[in-house]
Amino acid sequence: MKAKQGKELRVLPHLLTVAATYTGHMSLAIWVELAAFAIGLLFGSFLNVCIARLPEHRSIVKPGSACLGCGHPIRWYDNVPVLSWLVLRGKCRDCGAGISWRYPFVELGVGLWFLYFAWKFIAFGNSSEWTDFQKPGPYVYNEMQFLASALILGFLLIGLMVIDWRTHKLPDAFTLTGTLIAFVLICCRAVFLGPREYDLLLKGRNPLTSPGNVVDRGNVILTGPEHLVLGRLLAICAAAGLVLLIRWLYLVVRKREGLGLGDAKLMALIAGFLGFWPAMLALFLGVVLCSVYALALMARGRASAATRLPLGSFLCVGGLVAAVIGPAIIAWYSSLL
Repeated sequence: MKAKQGKELRVLPHLLTVAATYTGHMSLAIWVELAAFAIGLLFGSFLNVCIARLPEHRSIVKPGSACLGCGHPIRWYDNVPVLSWLVLRGKCRDCGAGISWRYPFVELGVGLWFLYFAWKFIAFGNSSEWTDFQKPGPYVYNEMQFLASALILGFLLIGLMVIDWRTHKLPDAFTLTGTLIAFVLICCRAVFLGPREYDLLLKGRNPLTSPGNVVDRGNVILTGPEHLVLGRLLAICAAAGLVLLIRWLYLVVRKREGLGLGDAKLMALIAGFLGFWPAMLALFLGVVLCSVYALALMARGRASAATRLPLGSFLCVGGLVAAVIGPAIIAWYSSLL
């Protein structure tokens, strides 16, 4: 009996150490996620400035934020994301003019987007890589590139979604600049590919083997970096080209413009960050959602066949969905074929 108790007493410190280590990792993860949420709120506040000024070609730096009703500069303590809007009950402190719910909506949306991908990034890796300052495994570099891409894409799509809904514009400052950023990030990812990773091979039916268990899996057509970079460039051109083709066919058949050039640039942006097939998923979801919205408006007598709709906003929603669960949907659909 005493021996058994002694064994339990020896095991107890080990269990407490494991529990403390696990709790420490969880605590750090929670703090990182909260920090990501707070940073997202700040980026959302900046995004509101972009949404208000870019369509009017105004500077996003000067002048500072001011009330649209009385023109009084907004105090710093009235410019805290979400919280200030709640404290002021959606009204200006000086003149009482209403402040749109769009501002906290955008801030909260970006904050939750940052929070989700921070959680996903931490959950993917070995927790010791984030807490013990060890040299990360090669896969971590790819995940870091994915994290940066996801955060930037969400920031851009949320902004474009609101801008297009309000003004029917998709500013080049977001679409073209975002596409360039996406291409630069994919080039950075290509730098950190492992040996033979992502190589495009011409495989034969019977792979050649040699002594030492060396297997020739096929001839290399494109190396990993070439395959990744050229494939993404082709995806950008194909996604934009498809929308341009649909736009041209609509113009030929209906004798008036349907899709805008901004929609083609938006699809190039989504393809630049996610690839061709996720971009096609975003296009499909966007068209379906926009069609449902149009039918709802027509049923209520608020629209006709010639009414201009914010398709870009729905394409942005499709892009956000594709970024979160796109691979799972594509894999499920592929399994049905």
